[in-house]
Amino acid sequence: MAENTGVLGHQNSASMSPEGKKLWNIIVLGFGFMFMFTAFQTCGNIEQTVIKSFNSTEFHGSGYTSMAIIYGVFSASNLIAPSVVAVIGPQLSMFFSGLLYSCYIAVFIYLYTWSFYTASVLVGVAAAVLWTAQGNVLAINSSDSTIGRNSGIFWSLLQFSLFFGNLYIYCSWHGHVHITDRDRQTVFISLTVISLVGCFLFFLIRKPDPETSSAPEGAESLLPSDSGDGDGAAERPAGLCAQALDAFVKACKMFVTKEMLLLSVSIGYTGLELTFYSGVYGTCIGAMTRFGGDARSLIGISGICIGIGEILGGGVFGLLNKSNRFGRNPVVLLGLLTHYVAFYLIFLNIASDAPLAPEAGTDLEAFITPSVGVALLCSFLLGLGDSCFNTQLLSIIGLLFRDNSAPAFAVFKFIQSIMAAVAFFYSNYLLLHWQLLILVVMGFLGTVSFFVAEWVAQASRRDYDRF
Repeated sequence: MAENTGVLGHQNSASMSPEGKKLWNIIVLGFGFMFMFTAFQTCGNIEQTVIKSFNSTEFHGSGYTSMAIIYGVFSASNLIAPSVVAVIGPQLSMFFSGLLYSCYIAVFIYLYTWSFYTASVLVGVAAAVLWTAQGNVLAINSSDSTIGRNSGIFWSLLQFSLFFGNLYIYCSWHGHVHITDRDRQTVFISLTVISLVGCFLFFLIRKPDPETSSAPEGAESLLPSDSGDGDGAAERPAGLCAQALDAFVKACKMFVTKEMLLLSVSIGYTGLELTFYSGVYGTCIGAMTRFGGDARSLIGISGICIGIGEILGGGVFGLLNKSNRFGRNPVVLLGLLTHYVAFYLIFLNIASDAPLAPEAGTDLEAFITPSVGVALLCSFLLGLGDSCFNTQLLSIIGLLFRDNSAPAFAVFKFIQSIMAAVAFFYSNYLLLHWQLLILVVMGFLGTVSFFVAEWVAQASRRDYDRF
């Protein structure tokens, strides 16, 4: 199949300029991820609610525990993912990783404890390989002048996944107090098909021309170019092994640098709040019986509001990076304040036992009469604040580690995913107000450490421009 797509790329390359070919690859990459994560993010958003509704004495799984396993394995697998991508290439890496994502979603059609947790381990490995391959495809199809545009295109298409999946959940579950087996199977069959469509879209990515591939400085291509050099093919295995080992060593060394240690607190915070907005908060909304019979379907609307905040923040603050007049600190401070407002309103609006409530939900109130409008406003603020932190972290890492971006982003994903795993683990046991307190403290520490790292980055940029 890969050979056929290569032939297709040769046939159509004459009708498309090199820059048009690269832009095509970025758009295909974005749509592939949009389909896959329309399925997977929707699955993560609703799985704890679905599991609590599942009527079986033989199943003893937890959505929180599953996500903890996924992110824990994800963090460890970041150490080997560059080697996998180097050996089989990013196109096949994304395809096979996508198949494992689809298998995880398909497990919910017929739930068994062993298959549920086995799929959690496999998708953790797949996630590390998928995101490493994605970063490589993005880099080799971008130049220094187009990396910002291409990142924005990919980010926007990816975040649209929050719209479509959650809109489907709202329409499917509107008015449903209990999620039946038929409801569950219908939803997850549809999500599995959507995920598989995204997998096969990756075969539309074309191989870059060797003479026109212009990745940003420091980026090394793992996507094979259209070259028929037999000697190069003979030397390829040894070169790939050396490249994989070099990437591993660089990542280990980079982890203990002063800049990365400073940023690790901020990165860790994004892992904690990722867990909260993608898994815990939707479960809390669905458990609030005070929201009426549509509480389950509100999980979908909440996801859409998070997506609006993500897309708005990613677009606005991504553009602000082009004119770095005020630096990154104000955007990060805005993200912290936005999250603090959201946390305070959630504390007032959502019952403290909502994350741990049984399938019937909770009848408790917090400090105000529960309001659907306030709950959805908080969803928007969570997405907006998340985009503030992530856009600025991607920007500062790209500046500080411009010559070694691949291992730097591997370390970024390692820290973020291991903190997400920790958060999903404690979400099984902690009431809502304790989870919010952890987020408040980590958000403050992460912001302060980011400020210090930004001052280091500005000094580094002045030195770089001087020479």
